[in-house]
Amino acid sequence: MTPGGFLVLLVIAALCGALGQAIAGYTAGGCLVSIVLGFIGAFLGGWLAERFDLPTFFSVSVQGQDFPVFWSIIGAALTVALLSLLAGRRT
Repeated sequence: MTPGGFLVLLVIAALCGALGQAIAGYTAGGCLVSIVLGFIGAFLGGWLAERFDLPTFFSVSVQGQDFPVFWSIIGAALTVALLSLLAGRRT
């Protein structure tokens, strides 16, 4: 993968992580945290979709690498919700 393709993948992951945080209603950090949450969400959401035999609704292909956008957002929201339960509310 070229550096440009990797950068596009990072931007997509950041957007998915930010949307997951917005859905969960809890902010865990800044842009880097959103990127990490996007990738964790892609892993978790993809695993859940495969486990329960759910279809891939929206996937983006970046230089041959598929990124499950819908499941990444769902997985990031679940991860952030779990983090908010463990950490408590921020004031």
